[in-house]
Amino acid sequence: MKAFSTLLLFSTLAVPAVAQQGPVLATYTVGNTTVSASALTGNLDTPWELLWGPDNFLWMTERAGRISRIDPTTGQVLPVLTVADVTETGESGLLGMALHPDFATSPYVYVVYNYTNNGTLQEKLVRYTYAAATNTLGSPLILIGNITATTTHSGSRLLILPDRTMLMTTGDAQIRSDAQNRASLNGKILRMNLDGTVPADNPTPGSLVYTFGHRNPQGLARATSGRVYSSEHGENVEDEVNLVEVNRNYGWPSIEGLCDQPAEQTFCAANNVREPLVSYTPTLAVAGLTYYAHPAIPEWNNSLLMVSLKAGTLTRLQLNTAGDQVASQNNVWSGTYGRMRAICVSPQGRVYVGTSNRDNRGNPAATDDRILVLENRSYMPSAVKNGLSSLLRISPNPATQSVAVRLPSAAGSRATIQLRDVLGRATRTVEVAAGQQEVNVDLNGLRSGMYMVQAQLGDTQYTRRLVVQ
Repeated sequence: MKAFSTLLLFSTLAVPAVAQQGPVLATYTVGNTTVSASALTGNLDTPWELLWGPDNFLWMTERAGRISRIDPTTGQVLPVLTVADVTETGESGLLGMALHPDFATSPYVYVVYNYTNNGTLQEKLVRYTYAAATNTLGSPLILIGNITATTTHSGSRLLILPDRTMLMTTGDAQIRSDAQNRASLNGKILRMNLDGTVPADNPTPGSLVYTFGHRNPQGLARATSGRVYSSEHGENVEDEVNLVEVNRNYGWPSIEGLCDQPAEQTFCAANNVREPLVSYTPTLAVAGLTYYAHPAIPEWNNSLLMVSLKAGTLTRLQLNTAGDQVASQNNVWSGTYGRMRAICVSPQGRVYVGTSNRDNRGNPAATDDRILVLENRSYMPSAVKNGLSSLLRISPNPATQSVAVRLPSAAGSRATIQLRDVLGRATRTVEVAAGQQEVNVDLNGLRSGMYMVQAQLGDTQYTRRLVVQ
C-alpha cells in the first residue's frame, strides 16, 4: 500500500493547483485575449513583495514586518514570521524578499528591511531558514548590515541569478552624492554570493558594487534572455526603466533620465553612463517589475509588466527580440485600484498584483490592501503528458551524479526543466536556451529516492519518473 500511495502522489505532481476564481472585478481586452481581474485576498497592510514560491504558494512581505504564504487555491494567508526589529517609518520597513533556488535542500528566505540601531535608522539583509513542518522562519543570519538609511529612498528588491549570485538594490538614502561614491553601498545595485560574500568576478575586487548612480530602484526582473531590468524613481521628472549592465553608471544625481541636455551629455560621455530604456515625465512612482513569457496571454510575450504608486498604472513594455530596447508600451489600466507596488507571475501564466493603499499615501477601500489576479480564464494548456512518455527521454535511469534530459523538440522562447521530490518540492530548476534540445541536470546533493522530471515546453508539460541512487 505504501508503494501505491507513492505512485498515486506522483501521478498528481504534474497537475498545477487550480487558482481561486473570485468574482470578476473588470475585464481587459489584450489583442484577441480577454484578461479578467479578480481579488484573491484582502485586508492586508501595505504588501511590499510578492513571489511565486517553489511550494506553489505566493510569498509576501508587508511593510510592518509580516512574512506570509498565500494559498492561491483559497486566498488563505498563512503568516510564517513577524520580524521583531523592523522599523516602519515613512517608506521604511520590511521590503524585498527572495527564495533560494534550491529551496527543497536549502530552504532559505532572504529579506531586506529597515531597523533602528542605537537610535539610527539603518538597513540590513537577513537570511532565514524555513521549517515546513511548523510553517515558520527561524535562525536569522545577517548577511549585510549597517547600511545607511532614512525614512525614504531605501530600495530594495532582491533577485537571485542562475549563477547563484544575488542582486540587491539600494536607494541613496537622501544622500545624493553617495550614489556616485563607489565606497558607499547606497544608490547601487549590489551583487553578492548567497552567503553575503563578494563574488570573485565583481567589477572591483572586494566590493559588492555591481552598478552605481541610482536614486531609488524599486523593481528588478530577469528575462529568459538573461537580461536584467530595473525600475527607478525619479525626483521631479523622469522615472526610469533601466537595462542593468555590469559596472555601468546610471547617472544620478548629475543625470535624470536621458542624456539630453548639453551638460548631461558631457557627463554621460565622460562617466560611462547607461541611459534608461524609457523615462516618464511626469513621474509615475514606478515600483514592482516582472517579466512575462507565457502562452496564456500571448500578446504579452517577451514583455515587462510594471506597476506604479502615484499613477496607479499597470504598464506593459514590449521588448524587442534582443531585449535591449522597448519596442512599444501601453497602460493596461490607470488608477483603477489605487497604488500598487508588488507584482509577480505564476508558472500557469497568472499575474498577481499587490495594492499599496494603506501606506499612508493612498485612499484605501474597505477591503484594501488586496492581492489581485489577472488571468485568461479561457486558456487551457495542452494536455499534460504524464508517466513514461517516450517523448521525454532521460538517461541514465537510475542516475547518480547527473542525468541527461532530452526534450521532444528543440526549445523555443520558453522551456524549463524541474526535478520534484515525493512531496512535490522543486529540487532542481534548469532553464533551457532557445534552440537547445538536451541538457544535463546536476544531481549532486540530492538524497536517494524517486523524483519526477517535469519539462515545460511552450504550453505543454511532459513528465517522467527518475530514480536517484
